Amino acid sequence: MSFINYNAKEMHCKIVYYGPSLGGKTTNIQWIYQKTASDQKTKLVAIDSDVERTLFFDFLPMNVGDIRGYKTRFHLYSVPGQVVYDASRKLILKGIDGVIFVADSQIERMDENLEALKNLERNLEQQGYDIREIPMVMQYNKRDLPNAASLAELRMALNRYNAPEVEGCASEGKGVEESLKIVSKSILNVLKGGSNI
Repeated sequence: MSFINYNAKEMHCKIVYYGPSLGGKTTNIQWIYQKTASDQKTKLVAIDSDVERTLFFDFLPMNVGDIRGYKTRFHLYSVPGQVVYDASRKLILKGIDGVIFVADSQIERMDENLEALKNLERNLEQQGYDIREIPMVMQYNKRDLPNAASLAELRMALNRYNAPEVEGCASEGKGVEESLKIVSKSILNVLKGGSNI
């Protein structure tokens, strides 16, 4: 969960982008990074493997306000989408404050979406987290593709926790900022002593 840097008077919160391989997690983070002012962010770091990258950076948004006199800094991480990198996924989930689950809307990717969601549930549970208590957004990415499943199908298959939903096309920036705003506000509400909804 969040940690406090007393010297800088900052609360640090961790948001993880989770989902199937090539679903749009990296594209989301790259879009946010490009739109964030350079004096408000750190360098974008990529850890490359043969198949996929893990990205992370942190930023200090200007418009979220202070909590008890502390500014809020968000750290954004993407997990590797491939199951063979499960140890990396578990490590990245440590200290999590919120999740943006990036589902690939293509009908033929539904099984991979379900597998990634079950993996998220299992990995959170193994670390003592209850997925129902963590701020989460379901982002249905790639809505622009002709083979995209209907929202009703995606909702029924993936959103058993009734998380806020956002339609997206991360390659065009659609739904990217909205997803981040929703999960950020939910995290801030939890930090202020409220619920995650």
